[in-house]
Formats: sequence, structure tokens, C-alpha cells
Amino acid sequence: MKIKDIISVLETMAPIAYAEDFDNVGLLTGNAETNVTGVLVCHDALETVINEAIQQQCNLVVCFHPILFSGLKKITGKNYVERAIIKAIKNDVAIYAVHTALDNHKQGVNKIFCDALGLSNTKILLPKEGFIKKLVTYTVPENHEKLRNALFAAGAGSIGNYNNCSFNSHGTGTYKGNSESNPQVGVRGEFTETPEIKIEVTFEKHLENRILKSLFTNHIYEEVAYEVYSLSNSHQNIGMGMTGDLAQPMEEKEFLHFVKEKMVANGIRHSAFTGKKISKVAVLGGSGSFAIKAAIAAGADAFLTADLKYHQFYEAEGQLLLADIGHFESERYTAKYMADYLRSNIADIAVLETAVDTNPVNYL
Repeated sequence: MKIKDIISVLETMAPIAYAEDFDNVGLLTGNAETNVTGVLVCHDALETVINEAIQQQCNLVVCFHPILFSGLKKITGKNYVERAIIKAIKNDVAIYAVHTALDNHKQGVNKIFCDALGLSNTKILLPKEGFIKKLVTYTVPENHEKLRNALFAAGAGSIGNYNNCSFNSHGTGTYKGNSESNPQVGVRGEFTETPEIKIEVTFEKHLENRILKSLFTNHIYEEVAYEVYSLSNSHQNIGMGMTGDLAQPMEEKEFLHFVKEKMVANGIRHSAFTGKKISKVAVLGGSGSFAIKAAIAAGADAFLTADLKYHQFYEAEGQLLLADIGHFESERYTAKYMADYLRSNIADIAVLETAVDTNPVNYL
């Protein structure tokens, strides 16, 4: 099995197209054509983790956070990032990062967070915008079912919990081919009217090339009439953060102790108590201050995230309990999820979880 085969599995778990534009996900070092000797999964691909991978004969490290986040102009080993990269390259260890590709997945970081707290009725907190497109095309009734099914097979027509979604309407198509045309219906040089069916399907934007290839392959017309539109609809199953309901409402202090236990947090910084019981909870693993207003708008009684600054606690405005449980802690179970996913989807390759604690924050 080659690294590219593992990447195919990873992109099923966390499609790169789901990642935020600012992020640096995917294969960071190494050659995708290299045979895999073993996989080591971690939160952060530090030099100590690369050493562990070498000792365990794993030549692929799958990490959550990208060790390379911004460009490097020099690689001299002067900091922890450069040292890790040098160690990896010298020892032929590939590094692959998932980060926001998994953050935005409906089964990813925030669903893992919700599951750790036993939350139900989970929904995306900040649905991803500018991610949905729409294809409109026209064909004769004889070609309609084959073409539509081919578009479904290419990934079009998925809406939430439903697949094979389309809208189909009947009409009349007209055309007149020139001297170089070769019409499948009608005669060259003659005005033609023919019954047609208009097919409309939506799709995730990263599937456009695949869907257009399917359209051209399965359409019977010499010249395919079609339109592709970008929609302003938010994608309800892709995005940052999540909301969910506690099994039973809790008093605020009781809730924070519950979170501290479930997420193995050494300390929780929080805003002033509101006096309300906690029932609906919003979560966003990692740095989530940008979602405070969204959590309030969603009607959450509490918002759990990390890396909050002093003045951001004021933004709770007495409307919800705002809690910073720690960056690593809010993503604590992510590496285990990635390792379990890989073990379930690849055979004959060892998948290990790092024994190195990469949390840089310590508590007295």
C-alpha cells in the first residue's frame, strides 16, 4: 500500500475541499508514491513525534494540526517547526495534516466533542457558505433517466439526509444545426422542435469537474446545453462548530464540573454565571471566539471553546455561559478518532497512536 492509498482514505474521512482557505492541509512532506511501512497518528507532528515514528518504523505521520502553517523561507532548525521538518525529510517520514477539513465535517471534531458530552440533536453551528452549486441541463426523454442516474453517481443530488434529489420539468427544445453539425435528433440544416426534460441538481463545488465529465459522457447530444450556478445557500452539513442538547438540564457549576471531567480539562475559564440551567450547548473545538454571536443566536445556554481573550468574555452579555476549556482539551479525542477510522478502513498496515503528549500548555 502506498501513501496515496492512505490519503484516499483520509480524504474520505476529511475531504480537503472542506478545509478553510487559510489552512494548510494535505500531504506536507513526503512522496505519495512511497510504500507505507506504518502510520503514526498524533495531534501535533513535533520532532519528538517524528522520532517516535522512526523508532516504530512508521513512515507516515497523520496529524491534526499542520506543522507547516505558513511559508518557510529558510529551514535551518532554529525553531520547533523547522526541526520537525528537517527530521522528517532526513528520515523519509511523510506528514499529512487534516485540521479544518475535519473541523468542518459533520462527523468530525465537533461531533466528537458533542459525543464526549453525550449531546443529542446535533446541528452545525456555522454552516459553510459558498459551497453549493447547481447544474441545469436539458435532454430528450429517452436519455433522461440514464443521464440523471449518472449525475447522481458522480455526487450530484445530495441534500442533507437525502440522495438522488433532482427537479425535472417537461418542455420543448429548439435548434437548427449548421453544415458541420451532426444532430442526434432532427436533420442538419433544418429547424427542429423536440420534447425535452430539464434536469436540475445541486452539488458540492469541489465535485464540479467530476459531474461535468459525467454530463458530457452520458448525454446523447453533440453539443450539450447546460448551466452551472453558484448558490448563496449555506451547506447545513458542513461547517464550524455544533450545537446539541444535554440529556438532562444542569445547573451551571454542575455543568462545568461535568465538562471538566468528560474533557479531562485541568482548568476552565468562564464568564459570569447567568442563573439559567444549561440545556442546549454549543461547542467549537480549538479557537472559537468568532462564533460567540452565532452561539447566542442559536439559543445556546453555554458555549464551549478555547483560546478566548480577556475582553471576549464580555461578549457573553449575560445571555449564555462562555467557557474556555483549553485548545488541546477541546480537541482531545480527535487523534483517537482518526486512528480508529484508519484502522477500520485499511488492512495489513499498522496504525499507532502517539505516546507523546503534545499539549504545550501546563497547569500548576
